[in-house]
Amino acid sequence: MSTDLASKLREGTKHSHTMAENTAFMKCFLKGIVEREPFRKLIANLYLVYSALEEQLQRYCTHPVVSLIYFPILNRKANLEKDLVFYYGENWREQISALEAGKVYVERINEVANTEPGLLVAHAYVRYMGDLSGGQSLKKIIRSALDLPANEGTGLHEFEQLPSVEAIRAFKGQYRDALNALPVDDALAEKIIAEANYAFALNRDVVHELEADVKAAIGDHVFDLITRQDLPGSTERSPGNNAIRLVAAE
Repeated sequence: MSTDLASKLREGTKHSHTMAENTAFMKCFLKGIVEREPFRKLIANLYLVYSALEEQLQRYCTHPVVSLIYFPILNRKANLEKDLVFYYGENWREQISALEAGKVYVERINEVANTEPGLLVAHAYVRYMGDLSGGQSLKKIIRSALDLPANEGTGLHEFEQLPSVEAIRAFKGQYRDALNALPVDDALAEKIIAEANYAFALNRDVVHELEADVKAAIGDHVFDLITRQDLPGSTERSPGNNAIRLVAAE
């Protein structure tokens, strides 16, 4: 059964992708403004999200749908733990806490796992393809903005088993093929696309909750200058644009 799910996901989430790029947090980020405190809070909440997602993917590693997009080499939890040690210290577990939006995100992952596990495909797609796509450019921004020491602070976007641009590109092709091979009918494919759009919204809610911290750090005037103008979406523009794509299963 082939549904061309990879293309449908890409097309079906274009608007959500644009909205993600136009959060105030991301606009600042793309201008090279990465404030350490809100950024480490983001890392902490993504750790909770990935912990839930990877626990559920492992739980359903023999599921007829989920198993086909379960690639342990993508797991981010261990890398995020290294990041949290770097940003918080060895006692990071006592310091981090979930944002309200982070709690909702985790709860949704667990909810779909318990009710319709096939929808985990959507959450895996949004997170991991983002890390492998725009995340690689965001890594450079983070390293420059925070003047990080070598091999510290960007574990989220480091894929040790995919050490080159070529390796990442080849794996993304493998992932796209896996999506297209999923035994899903049109109805489930539509549900997965809808869930992927919701995953984008959940992620936007997390960064929205951090915007006050960014504004406090850089000042209202600078914040407003940077965030007042919307950006055209990288996946909604013509081919050949060089904008950072947060998610691209290509």
